[in-house]
Amino acid sequence: MSSSIDLPALGRIDTLAQELALLQDKGKRRIAFLGSRHVPVVAIHLVELIARSLAQEGHTLVTSGSQGVNAAVIRAVLEVDASLLTVLLPQSLDRQTPEIRELLGHVLHLIEKADNDDLSLPMASSLCNQEIISRCDQLICFAFHDSETLLNSCHSAEDMGKIVSLLFFD
Repeated sequence: MSSSIDLPALGRIDTLAQELALLQDKGKRRIAFLGSRHVPVVAIHLVELIARSLAQEGHTLVTSGSQGVNAAVIRAVLEVDASLLTVLLPQSLDRQTPEIRELLGHVLHLIEKADNDDLSLPMASSLCNQEIISRCDQLICFAFHDSETLLNSCHSAEDMGKIVSLLFFD
């Protein structure tokens, strides 16, 4: 008796081929990290490990500046090589919490968006995420299933043809 194998959709095959090619590619990439401000402690260590490993391989990392995932990426890359890190803030540095401002003081490539200070944080973050995505080859995102801004950013990155790795905390 013969059986058939369900083949994945063609679009999924193309995505898988791209992801495999990136894994084999020895070239340096620009990798964006986006993620939630509210992160389980175990996940913080995972984010730091991934970011540190990518920086040690010589990849450039781009992120935003807030608590949680972004702060973990910043700490990890600063331990390896500060020149491999670019941080785009959704608003001015003055609008950031004191704890994160101290960490951002060590970032060499810091871009503030003071023009967005009049916007709500979700709107400013959405604009910031779009700019971060435009600067990268690949996006790694850590989110919850109800993280609308992050999920919209992932969909936008996919629409731009970026490789997207989306990991959920829940």
